[in-house]
Amino acid sequence: MEWNKMNIKKHINHILLKNGIIIDPFNQKSFKGSIWVKNGRIAGVGDFEIPKLDDVFVIDCTNKIITHGFCDLHVHFRDPGEDDKEDLASGARSALAGGFTRVCVMPNTKPPIDSPELVNFITQAANKSPIHIHPIGAVTKNQEGKLLTEMSLMYKEGAVAFSDDGLPIQNGGVMRTALEYSKFLNVPVINHAEDECIRANGLVNEGLVSTHLGLTGNPDVAESVMVQRDLELAIYTGAILHVPHVTSKKAIDHIKRMKSKYNKITAEVTPHHLFFNDKDLMGYDTNLKVAPPIRAEEDRIALIAGVKDGIIDCIATDHAPHRLEQKETTFDIASCGMIGLESCFGAVNKALCVDNNVKIEKVIDSLTVRPRKIMDFHGDLFSLDGEAEITVLDDKQEWKFSLKDIESKSVNSPFIGKLLTGKVLHTISKSFLASI
Repeated sequence: MEWNKMNIKKHINHILLKNGIIIDPFNQKSFKGSIWVKNGRIAGVGDFEIPKLDDVFVIDCTNKIITHGFCDLHVHFRDPGEDDKEDLASGARSALAGGFTRVCVMPNTKPPIDSPELVNFITQAANKSPIHIHPIGAVTKNQEGKLLTEMSLMYKEGAVAFSDDGLPIQNGGVMRTALEYSKFLNVPVINHAEDECIRANGLVNEGLVSTHLGLTGNPDVAESVMVQRDLELAIYTGAILHVPHVTSKKAIDHIKRMKSKYNKITAEVTPHHLFFNDKDLMGYDTNLKVAPPIRAEEDRIALIAGVKDGIIDCIATDHAPHRLEQKETTFDIASCGMIGLESCFGAVNKALCVDNNVKIEKVIDSLTVRPRKIMDFHGDLFSLDGEAEITVLDDKQEWKFSLKDIESKSVNSPFIGKLLTGKVLHTISKSFLASI
């Protein structure tokens, strides 16, 4: 593998992250100290005797945060089929640059990840990656919303959840059956929450801005109706449901109400839905064309409150690379989606901590412990002799996101030129040290 801009080191026998602010989100502790990584594993945390060795690589972390490596439940690495947009190697670079040591890849590849063989293809290819990559399998064959995939066999090959991703499962009977099967596997079903009949040809959030722009609107009720249906079905079947990229106050209200009755419901929000509102589309920036769309300011405020109150469990980027020609076109035919791994922490730290007084521990929790818990990944990352998955942050650093910060093969980001607060400095994963 080759890396573009980051300084990548592998197989360093000893790494000493010295004199940092250690935030352990799993044990809910914060303290000053150091972390010693020996041959890719945790050898010391906090106050310990610093090894007197000749081959120790020391990183001064004074006034910097040392915490768990981030985990993203929702990325698109376009492999197989569209690796000119992104592949597992370039996606891993993007993840490392954003502080992510573990990601779950969505199945909308070409062909879709809808068979045990394709799940195995991802898991085998991921063995060579510097980060942990977990496949999410399709719910239905060819993502057509009709015939269920071989979910049990796909699970045995390494699928950690099931989703038809950007293609909502419209048929309630198919969704019910999928939830019933997933219950036996004890893994989540993730359904893109939009009623296609209500959404119709909507391009942006329906409201004053869509009218001003002359673009067809996609109302928030298209999301909230589907969210409510899926919540009801999850409770009826007793299955695990994860609601992706929540965008609207109406959906938040439904999730809050149902969570009070049932504890197998989780939800995520993206950095771009926390950072932007639909007024940011006034310049017709197609990089802001996403599905579901950027909503009104009242919705953005509700999402921030949802993170604060724990109604929204985690932050996921929905990293979606596209070719230049798919974005540099008219708004109606431009593809939906944006890249988001490299800009994630700076965006959410600014939107939540700087602008809305959310504690940094809450943001870190939503990027580390919470997503791992949803997928049943190991969470106590600072336990001695555990594999090192570490991110070093400067949560106070202001910086302008630019093309040079992008490790992805694609550059479709509305954050380019935006002032962010909080930067990832180093990421340790699978014996790799990435310095950004």
